[in-house]
Amino acid sequence: MIPFERTWPYDIIRGDVYVSDCPFCDASNVLVPLKPSEIPNIQDGKKKLLIFPCCHGRVTVLNVDGDYLLTDTKLR
Repeated sequence: MIPFERTWPYDIIRGDVYVSDCPFCDASNVLVPLKPSEIPNIQDGKKKLLIFPCCHGRVTVLNVDGDYLLTDTKLR
């Protein structure tokens, strides 16, 4: 079972990946340094270090589905 507290929702808008709120500093509509073309690699098992540009909070993305990023860090 996927631990819900380690997931964070994301959206793809015009070829960019956004999160509605930063899990660390609560900034709104954060453009994260992740490209939609990287999502299949993450789904195949490649990990991705994701650094939020608003506050430099760090998480490692372990998996991705159509709505959520699964990370190694408890975000909720």
